[in-house]
Amino acid sequence: MTTEMTKSSVGSAPAEGQITDEAIANAKAMIGLQLRPEGPYLQDASSDTLRNWCNGIGDLNPLYRDPGYGHGTRYATQLGHPMFPMAYGWLGRTRWGLPGVHGFYAGNDWELFRHVRPGDRISAVERVVGVQEKESKFSGRLVLQYVEASYYNQRSELVARALGTCTRHERKAARDAGKYDDIKQHDYTDEERDRIDQAILDEPKNIRGANVRYWEDVQEGEELPPIARGPLSLMDTMGFLVGCGRGHTHGVVLQAAVKHPGHFFRNPEAGGGVEYTGIGHHRESVAKEVGVPGTYDYGPQRSAWMCSLVTNWMGDAGFLKRVRTEMRRFNIVGDTTWCTGKVVRKYVKDNTGLVDIELAAVNQRGEVTTPGLATVALPSRDINQPAFVDGSGCNLDLPVVR
Repeated sequence: MTTEMTKSSVGSAPAEGQITDEAIANAKAMIGLQLRPEGPYLQDASSDTLRNWCNGIGDLNPLYRDPGYGHGTRYATQLGHPMFPMAYGWLGRTRWGLPGVHGFYAGNDWELFRHVRPGDRISAVERVVGVQEKESKFSGRLVLQYVEASYYNQRSELVARALGTCTRHERKAARDAGKYDDIKQHDYTDEERDRIDQAILDEPKNIRGANVRYWEDVQEGEELPPIARGPLSLMDTMGFLVGCGRGHTHGVVLQAAVKHPGHFFRNPEAGGGVEYTGIGHHRESVAKEVGVPGTYDYGPQRSAWMCSLVTNWMGDAGFLKRVRTEMRRFNIVGDTTWCTGKVVRKYVKDNTGLVDIELAAVNQRGEVTTPGLATVALPSRDINQPAFVDGSGCNLDLPVVR
């Protein structure tokens, strides 16, 4: 690739692609196709990579962080946080079809089958499963894209399966609509800051850990101890990238930009340095170019926060079978996210005690930014139910929740 071709292919501003009938038809023609991995990034689970992932999402559970603690549990090892497979490459994000049209992560629906342990190596198969056109107040015409990702360990055992959703919006249409123009960075009182700080500092007290939570002791309507994440800062968003093992510089970026010029641009704020259009997570000017009032969080990070809410509550003996999150509103720098949950159903299925939990992430404005649902398998005092260790076939190979 010559220098001249590189100059002409990468623009000086994010591409202004349009959602046309032809572009939608081309995207639909991809249904059923497998996608090449974007990374992959973190494939090998080690004590270090598992702990680093927890650092990137703010998870303090020693089961996922501390090898010494893990060796004393029923698993005899440190475990990976249930969302660790996401570090393989944020599968389910926007990176196919509709060139030059901006994309946002819109959520995932995860089914979990096995724990990740140190020494495991993760691989994944991702395929396009759907394309849907809709209208929105944010940008008018939009497209929803759906992918399914299946994650495997080095023994070809299914670890997790996720249905990923992303939304595609024309940048100019989103700017012109101005849906979020009235949102400003929140000015916290001392009392508000103190409440947030205290909740964060108190979180370790609410990690259930080795204190077994039995299915019989759970009550419908029971609320989970909330966790706080915020106020969102550049440290949080950059820390998530580090936790995921993500990072491209110099020649690696330029090679990618030449291949996919619609997803990169030469940013005048960086002296013409090449940046990915997702730099809006860190540059306010680029965020506003796509109709967002300021720099904003990474959706996969917010999904992982909701998962941590549940794993804190269920304890070491529980097994998270399913967690679904939907990104409904932006979480901009300065926002605080309160992750909350309530038990809405308890039941027995396939001889296993299950609990359904309604999830909600609420910001300091009282807006629900992320609704969701989780299903947890808990041990029972009933000796006729299996005393499972996890979903890896030790005692019980947990079924898929449908």
